[in-house]
Amino acid sequence: MSLFLDNAATSFPKPDSVYRAMDAAMREIGVAPGRGGYQQSLAAARLVFAARSALAGFFGVPDSSRLVFTHSATESLNIAVSGLLKPGDHVVSSTMEHNALVRPLNLMRERGVEVSFVQGDRDGTVSERAVAGALRRNTRLVALAHCSNVTGTVQPIGEIARAAKAGGALFLVDAAQSAGYFPIDTQEMGIDLLAAPGHKSLFGPPGTGILAVAPGILLDPLLVGGTGGNASSPTQPEEMPERFESGTMNTPAIAGLKAGLDFILETGLDQIRAKGKLLLGQLLGGLRATPGVTLYGPERAERGSAVSFNLEGRDPAALGFVFDHDYDICVRVGLHCAPDVHRTIGSYPAGTVRVSPGFFTSEADIDYFLKALREIQAKG
Repeated sequence: MSLFLDNAATSFPKPDSVYRAMDAAMREIGVAPGRGGYQQSLAAARLVFAARSALAGFFGVPDSSRLVFTHSATESLNIAVSGLLKPGDHVVSSTMEHNALVRPLNLMRERGVEVSFVQGDRDGTVSERAVAGALRRNTRLVALAHCSNVTGTVQPIGEIARAAKAGGALFLVDAAQSAGYFPIDTQEMGIDLLAAPGHKSLFGPPGTGILAVAPGILLDPLLVGGTGGNASSPTQPEEMPERFESGTMNTPAIAGLKAGLDFILETGLDQIRAKGKLLLGQLLGGLRATPGVTLYGPERAERGSAVSFNLEGRDPAALGFVFDHDYDICVRVGLHCAPDVHRTIGSYPAGTVRVSPGFFTSEADIDYFLKALREIQAKG
């Protein structure tokens, strides 16, 4: 099997319990909740309720009905942005965002919403002072990523949340790179809208995501249709979470996501982060010691698992090919769906090589990667 070092894209492999939970849901339940009054459908409803409740507890969401299942963080961000904003509203975001947020914001700009992108610094940090300075009287929302998928930069979201609140704005956090790796409590951190994928550090399967919505926030749905209830009404229900969960739910995937969260709770978030810090320290130390390597992101501050670099004289795309073809190592190359980030850190238009170890990566794996890089560097 290849050495997988692209966990910022999706965690792989998953805990064995995730595979077992999905298989059992397919074989023993096989249906979605709300599509019948028979035992299998009721079992699906209990499974989804248990997953929703567990995730709400994990993210400090007091009312689990306000945690919505989606198929991705991208869908969650689209629901939040398009469901909240109206022409004449103003949004503050940053130059450190993934296209999952940038493109919905630009779509809303075409529909009459004003958008300001605060400049991140060379390390990718977005200052709460800069955010506060960009607020206007009509600012409805501050929206940004907790952790960069390119540089691993962790933003000061507690301070940014306070700046948003002081300006009368709501706060949307894209937790694609932080959910399941850094502790997140929506109430303590002042997060009004939290979007996260299930398939990264939460160890769930692809096609899973969540959106947590604070009490009092009303959003228009992105998708309408059958919800398993209120069948006599031609309009979408107002009740949460049904308002945002039209169509047949992917019960096996939600079962896998619940198993991934259970793995985190059983292992301990502190243990997971300690393993991550160990591997990152080893990786960063090896990269810094390799001649010709340019590293991006914070030098000493806490960072997520994404590490971007370039090797002098080598195109990142060509370098990624060599890692894959000659060494069977999976890394990500290019712009990582975040062109503005590369403009900010100075790696546009070629992008970077991104290495992102995961919980199941070993120290021997990092050694092998660094050995391969040194061999490539020596060959010139």
